[in-house]
Amino acid sequence: MVTFSAKETFLDIRNFLAGRFLGATRDEFFLDEVIKLIFCKYELKNTGTNDIDDVELASLYRKTFKTVFELHKDIYQEEACEIELDPISIRYIDGKLNELDLFNLERDLIGDAYEIFMGDAIKGQSGQFFTPQNAAEALVKMVAPAPNASIVDPACGAGGFLVASIKYWKKQNADYSNNNLYGVDKDSYLTRLAKIHLACMGHDTKTINCADSLVWDEKILGKCNAKYDVVLTNPPFGVNIQAGTRETLSKFDLAYKYRKKKDGSSEKTDVINESVAPQVVFMEQCVNLVKPGGVIGIVVPESMISNKKYSYVSKYILRTCYIKAIIGMPEELFKTSGKGGTHTKTCLLVLEKKKKTDEKNYSIFMAEAKWCGHDSRGREIPKDDIPAIIENYNKYQRGEECKNDHLGFIVGRSQVLNSILAPRAYIFDNQNNDGLEKTHQLVTIGQLVDENVLEITTGNEVGKLAYGTGTIPFVRTSDISNWEIKSDPKHLLSEEIYRSLADKQDVREGDILMVKDGSYLIGTCAMITKYDTRIVYQSHLYKIRVAEGNKYNLDKYYLLAALSSEYVRQQIFSKTFSQDIINSLGDRLKELIIPIATDKKRIDKIAGMVKKAIDDSIEARELAKKVRVEVFAV
Repeated sequence: MVTFSAKETFLDIRNFLAGRFLGATRDEFFLDEVIKLIFCKYELKNTGTNDIDDVELASLYRKTFKTVFELHKDIYQEEACEIELDPISIRYIDGKLNELDLFNLERDLIGDAYEIFMGDAIKGQSGQFFTPQNAAEALVKMVAPAPNASIVDPACGAGGFLVASIKYWKKQNADYSNNNLYGVDKDSYLTRLAKIHLACMGHDTKTINCADSLVWDEKILGKCNAKYDVVLTNPPFGVNIQAGTRETLSKFDLAYKYRKKKDGSSEKTDVINESVAPQVVFMEQCVNLVKPGGVIGIVVPESMISNKKYSYVSKYILRTCYIKAIIGMPEELFKTSGKGGTHTKTCLLVLEKKKKTDEKNYSIFMAEAKWCGHDSRGREIPKDDIPAIIENYNKYQRGEECKNDHLGFIVGRSQVLNSILAPRAYIFDNQNNDGLEKTHQLVTIGQLVDENVLEITTGNEVGKLAYGTGTIPFVRTSDISNWEIKSDPKHLLSEEIYRSLADKQDVREGDILMVKDGSYLIGTCAMITKYDTRIVYQSHLYKIRVAEGNKYNLDKYYLLAALSSEYVRQQIFSKTFSQDIINSLGDRLKELIIPIATDKKRIDKIAGMVKKAIDDSIEARELAKKVRVEVFAV
């Protein structure tokens, strides 16, 4: 049997329906109708449909759907509910479904259909984003739920994690219970879709309910006064999403504001944080729901386990759970299309709820995936680090040695610093220095600042209304490239604005500008030349100045080379964390280790090479400017 890409097939179906039903182009309607046919297809199983005409085929589907309706009244409750598509559309969709292997456990047709039809509007305003199938299955494999385990997803959406659990058991030929999966979501449309999802897998759906997971009564799921063995979830996340009412939030410790004490610890106040991010409260709810010794598999924004303002959350996790695994995922993971989904960087966490509070040391498996099987536009690509990471985690679980690279390395609990749990924070610590300490002094930027060898400041923002008001370049992160400032920055400011900031910014020849916030440009550097001193630089840039005659013989040109070296670039990647909206190196710049050669001749040689490269490039740039002017000379 020739099989086709399910997502491509559903995209063809969507485009066909959108073109045919000009007055009903809502994707939600189309998805409902397609899923009705898929549901029927599972009931029809191996019934041939190619040799009957369109009217007979439509009649067969309508008759089959009546059977589906009778069997699943908790899903389709309206007596008037029926297939609304015409025979031609049913024929087209049936033909497309015949191209797919509906019973292949490697596929999730309902999930694929949901992603294609709803991908550009997947409840992003509510923080609900479709969890890619490979990520959901990876988390289930790491949690490895027993066949008799009770599993709950308090933000079940379309039921992806619950279906992944069923598929996990079926692949193992496990004799699992048909009523041990529980799902809650406050979106009625998604809970109905979750019921359909499970029903197509032959599972009971009575334990899937529409409710608010933060206030729900366990009685609705038949688990009164009980806890669950496993929690698997991808809670809604976003700083602009309301997590709950004051009454709801008052029941959660993490919903209160915390203040930092002198010893660096966090102290809970009596003030409720009404703007608390939903993922924070969900984290506590997950710990509440699982039994002591039970396991939590959860998707969280990286910012929640790396950002200073969320340090109290990381401390809560460390206090209540043993961390078994943390997997950093690429920013593309939740991109379903060019516009759909989100670039929010996330991590997969596997936690075991402590039976008692203790602070014993233990090992944590960490990994940082660079590829997730699709690109930033949601298109499938052959690169996917997730299978290799799962394989390494299984080896670790069996007590076998890890390769100690980004696809799997071990961090001791005692090595966790400042409550930062993001895996990339520890990647550099697990790399080999290749004996650098024998030929170089390894000094942190913070130490160089304390010793007055370096002076570091940041720039200013001027606002969009200032753009185009004069001829002074406003240097932004995008204007930094190849050790240079672009010769024609996009935005120009007035002389008045420049003069108001000139003394404060104090830009001098030989200063280094370095990108501190943004995305892939973080760490990119440029040197201020004699042609660049009349500029204003933005707040997303550091200005670094090297003191003359310092004890390390550190030269500005050598520093520029060191900052651009792979050794420092790896550290920058490790120290760059998501700040909800953008990535930032922040104050962690001071933690970067600069390798300063102990041989002054080597410093001079490298500095001379960098100076020549910059001088040649800048002179070429300035010559190009003059040539453009000469075109109009008389």
